[in-house]
Amino acid sequence: QVRLVESGGGLVQAGGSLRLSCVASGRGFHAYAVDWFRQAPGKEREFVGAISRGGDSTHYGDSVKGRFTISRENANTTVYLQMNSLKAEDTAVYYCATSPIPTSDRRRIVSWGQGTQVTVSS
Repeated sequence: QVRLVESGGGLVQAGGSLRLSCVASGRGFHAYAVDWFRQAPGKEREFVGAISRGGDSTHYGDSVKGRFTISRENANTTVYLQMNSLKAEDTAVYYCATSPIPTSDRRRIVSWGQGTQVTVSS
């Protein structure tokens, strides 16, 4: 079982940037795609983006496309979510997760991290 720990969240002004990290421990990380989701208060968990096992393919939700970038360093078992041009509506708890292939379908998720809070002030 892969265990995931997110970090890097915090408070940032609108227009600013943050980089979230998702560090994996346990066996098998390299066999999984990694997905990012977010959940704002009172809303459903929303797909942010995903990266394939080898890091050669990325996918993004429409609301973050062109502003967020996902990358991974398999040697360090770490996946990053670079968030630029942040908006107040990006405020949420951000979660990383593993799945057999990149997915926006929460039913396909194998493991979830505990989440990290991102707050964007306007």
